[in-house]
Amino acid sequence: MSNTEKNRTKVDIYGQPYTIVGTESSGHIRLVASMVDETMRQISTKNPSLDINKLAVLTAVNAMNDYIKLKDEFERLEEELNRVKE
Repeated sequence: MSNTEKNRTKVDIYGQPYTIVGTESSGHIRLVASMVDETMRQISTKNPSLDINKLAVLTAVNAMNDYIKLKDEFERLEEELNRVKE
């Protein structure tokens, strides 16, 4: 599939159906949806009184926290690699 071809994938996240449109493969979209669903369920287990909106926001906050940590680690490793190359 080319990078510009859009793909529609039906997924279920926290009991709600969604159709996600993107250029990634259906398998990738299903994996992402599964990870979001799993994170929402983990947070809900620890905080059962959260409404769906707060649960979604906390899931997004967790995802961005993980992203920032990975980005920082990537940049650190990239700098280390550049030092080794010199």
